Amino acid sequence: MRISKGEIADTPARSFEIARILGRKVALKAQVHAGGRGKCGGIQFAKSPEEARTIAQQMIGMTLITPQTNQQGKKVRKILVEEAFDFHKELYIGIVIDREQEASVVIISPEGGVEIEQLATQKPELIFKEYINPATGLLASQARKLSFKLGLDGDTHRQAIELISNLYKAFESTDASLVEINPLVITSEGKLVAIDAKMIFDDNALFRHPEIQKMRDLDEEDPLEAEASKFGLNYIKLDGNIGCMVNGAGLAMATMDIIKYEGGMPANFLDIGGGVSEKAVKKAFKILVSDKDVKAALINIFGGIVRCDLVANGIVKSAKEIRLNIPMVVRIEGTNANIGKKILNESGMPFYPASSMKEAAIKVVSLTKQK
Repeated sequence: MRISKGEIADTPARSFEIARILGRKVALKAQVHAGGRGKCGGIQFAKSPEEARTIAQQMIGMTLITPQTNQQGKKVRKILVEEAFDFHKELYIGIVIDREQEASVVIISPEGGVEIEQLATQKPELIFKEYINPATGLLASQARKLSFKLGLDGDTHRQAIELISNLYKAFESTDASLVEINPLVITSEGKLVAIDAKMIFDDNALFRHPEIQKMRDLDEEDPLEAEASKFGLNYIKLDGNIGCMVNGAGLAMATMDIIKYEGGMPANFLDIGGGVSEKAVKKAFKILVSDKDVKAALINIFGGIVRCDLVANGIVKSAKEIRLNIPMVVRIEGTNANIGKKILNESGMPFYPASSMKEAAIKVVSLTKQK
């Protein structure tokens, strides 16, 4: 199997040069973290270097809205200029982790080129799965079986067996949670070519893969999420207007749930973790209130490993530095909770205490509606 030759371009001039070097019809693909690009103008074709330059002028800087983006879309800063192929068949191959089965699973379909979720809904009979025993890995017999399910024979069948085996090796060796080739095409010469591919890696295993970390594109991430990751904070931007700062993923999910139950909308998921430092608390607080959509915030801390007084000190110091101007409901319980509450009460800042999650949620939703 081969992949398309090509390079990344961030200017029309560079697109022209890459197309000239390739010397054939090229595809120009917007490099954004979202699928469904082809239907929204994010993948276009050029027959000449001059046409590639013209298309690049239109694509670079455009805002691409796909089924996997929000209404704000994604700004296209770079495009991949690669050789285009004539083909007669599109296939799908992917590997993911099935949490229920506690195993990796290879998913294939003889009909590629569309989103696998859409295919699963409309034509489930065209999707085939093979679960992999983690003790043995992918067996040769499983690779052969999958290749036959793709409807392949002869040399193309042998290519597919090798491809599936190597794809699983890449999946396992990189600690990936998803590897996907869509479409995998069969050219008129009978060769398998990966036209497009996608990989998702387990964040918790990235410390083992500095070579992957080097490829991180911060332009494709929310600025607040990227900043939070520098301090080991788990932050995800959401569409609401109530900021949340919580320690522990489970408590964070419960906090968001009760906010919604009381009629509010969370603006983020922010888990500061169990062993957080005062410095990280200060950073988390600043990230929380720097979101312009946040009209009020709820801090919900249960001090098990982390001390409530440490969190309170970090919050108060940050609030004074940034001149806090939004109401903030605080519920803290656990280790040194009384000391933490005293620190907050004596700070002179606009903190609203709450003794339970329900009370905290009712207060923060009410404060948001007053804004």
